[in-house]
Amino acid sequence: MKSSVLTTAIGGVLALGLFSLSAQAADEAKTEKCYGIAKAAKNDCAGSAHACAGQSKVDASPKEFIALPKGTCERLVGGSLKSK
Repeated sequence: MKSSVLTTAIGGVLALGLFSLSAQAADEAKTEKCYGIAKAAKNDCAGSAHACAGQSKVDASPKEFIALPKGTCERLVGGSLKSK
């Protein structure tokens, strides 16, 4: 009995993990990194001076990005698809 409950629980966790990975991959296909527009402490991921989201120190750093829907970045003043 204990063994089947444990097996079911582990199977559920693995299934959720796979679902999460496929959903994340689908989101990444619909977004792009937009550099130069993030406010201080509002960046989405690691930059050259740190290793975590939310650690940028200045507004509009050309090395910090936020993820936006594809096609949006180039329409924003200061937005760039490449880090400078």
